[in-house]
Amino acid sequence: MTDTNPDTVQERKPRPLIDLLVSVVVPSLILMKLSGDDKLGATGGLLLALAFPIGWGLYELITHKKKNYIALLGVISVLLTGGIGLLELDPQWLAVKEAAIPAVIGIGVLVSAKLGFPLVKKVLFNPAVMDVDRIDQELEKKGNRETFDKRLDNANYLLAGTFGFSAVMNYVLAKRIVVSDAGTTAFNEELGRMMALSYPVIAIPSMIMMMGIFYFLWRTVSQLTGLKLEEIIPDSETEK
Repeated sequence: MTDTNPDTVQERKPRPLIDLLVSVVVPSLILMKLSGDDKLGATGGLLLALAFPIGWGLYELITHKKKNYIALLGVISVLLTGGIGLLELDPQWLAVKEAAIPAVIGIGVLVSAKLGFPLVKKVLFNPAVMDVDRIDQELEKKGNRETFDKRLDNANYLLAGTFGFSAVMNYVLAKRIVVSDAGTTAFNEELGRMMALSYPVIAIPSMIMMMGIFYFLWRTVSQLTGLKLEEIIPDSETEK
């Protein structure tokens, strides 16, 4: 008999290079190199470029049993970008769209903290990243639970700040680079250039900020529990 227990479905392992290649590199190259009138044209180039991240995002959503909200946001973002280009809207809407998605996520991070469900717990303070059970035991033993929760709130505000940074930088990048009318070859080329620059200008600094938040969280755990790094990180054998 086939085991249909959802717990037996293997979780997707992170594949950042493939994600980057399919969602950023290939679409950027198509927009910059194949959107000319002597090739695919503005509309054809845009549709082909959009097909890659949309197809990849839908594949991720369909093939993996757990909902991937990041992939869903990616698909929505790309569809909005395509809509702006195909409907030939004012380029300023592209800047608004680029800023809106990370801004909404950042607001969601703040709201989740107010509701008592800080997102940083899902992202960084979870059993896949830290030995949560052991940390909880040590916090209770040393009476530092309240102090830890306050610092966890601070980490959540820092996480919201990374999305705020992304929103501002997305807006600035779009405003400075994409200045041509939508539906033109120049618009596609500028869109491709913006997508290519978004990784070093926005994604890498955001990743560095995330690493800083993790370091802050690790230092907090270490100070309040007395545990060392190797005691905080879950044992891979145990996880299996």
